[in-house]
Amino acid sequence: TPGTMSGSGSEELQPSQEADDRQQEAERDWAAAKAFYDNLVTKRPRPPKPQNAITVAVSSRALFNLVEEQQIYEEHGLEKYVEYQQNNENVTLKPGPAFYFVKALEHVNARLLELYPEDEERFDIVLMTNNHAQVGVRLINSINHYGLTIERFCMTGGESPIGYLTAYLTNLYLSADSEKVQEAIKAGIASAIMFTANKDVTYSDTQLRVAFDGDAVIFSDESEQIVKEHGLDRFFEHEQLHENKPLAQGPLKSFLEDLGKLQKKFYAKNERLNCPIRTYLVTARSAASSGARVLKTLRSWGVEVDEALFLAGAPKGPILVKIRPHIFFDDQMFHIEGAQKLGTIAAHVPYGIGQKYSKST
Repeated sequence: TPGTMSGSGSEELQPSQEADDRQQEAERDWAAAKAFYDNLVTKRPRPPKPQNAITVAVSSRALFNLVEEQQIYEEHGLEKYVEYQQNNENVTLKPGPAFYFVKALEHVNARLLELYPEDEERFDIVLMTNNHAQVGVRLINSINHYGLTIERFCMTGGESPIGYLTAYLTNLYLSADSEKVQEAIKAGIASAIMFTANKDVTYSDTQLRVAFDGDAVIFSDESEQIVKEHGLDRFFEHEQLHENKPLAQGPLKSFLEDLGKLQKKFYAKNERLNCPIRTYLVTARSAASSGARVLKTLRSWGVEVDEALFLAGAPKGPILVKIRPHIFFDDQMFHIEGAQKLGTIAAHVPYGIGQKYSKST
């Protein structure tokens, strides 16, 4: 029996040995690719390794306005859609809901490269689209027209992008397709459905501004469950009773942490007052009755937000007009719609109990 036990033990060790071998092989591949790239004369920075980068995957319908094209696809089918895209491949696509967010990410990258020329810890933007490759030329032409630095494309030809998102170690996935976003969240990837603002507003081109709702976005939906099932008074009681017990994390906590890591790189170079990233917590919670637990949770995680706005149930739209974020994450569709009406680009996080009560997206 001892012989068989040791045999099964060695079999159990094999997968971890295989994983180590694969990791070493991947490192060798990256070293070879870097050596090749370093020998080329170019002003463009080399794309970072996914292990070091904060990878933001954006769908083509989030990056560009493809409303008309989507209508052709839905009414006339795939072949007519591809034909239309090919016939119009020299017609530049208009910006979509994630466009100015992506531009702001690139500004942060430019500042990081000034301070840390050799460092790879910066944003890497990947176009993750279920378009077919034949549509690629129009997307490339539009990206080049706007001077965007998007080097990595995944065109999945109708297949689910989730496997690719995982392979790229994606930190945030933005799409106009609610099913794909729900699939990504189930796979543990921070993700949201993009909605275009109903008004044109100007966004800061020197500072990335990201606004987050709290419950079911940065935090779990534990508190929202209590509100929905037992009402507000019970919720206030519960939050005060558990003030010193950190809330569990929600789907966007990791992305808030990523932003915080980059902010610290600016602080380390004495650039706190000139930091090109600013984060906002915009929550319907009341500060006096349920705010302490939120702030203590963030503190326990070692995560900071630059501004915390406790609205005690007031609409979020007017506050967001003042902030002008490049993106605002919320789990409730009525907050998304209120933000949209006043010109905020909003991203719906389809997570938690709120979805049962929310309108269909």
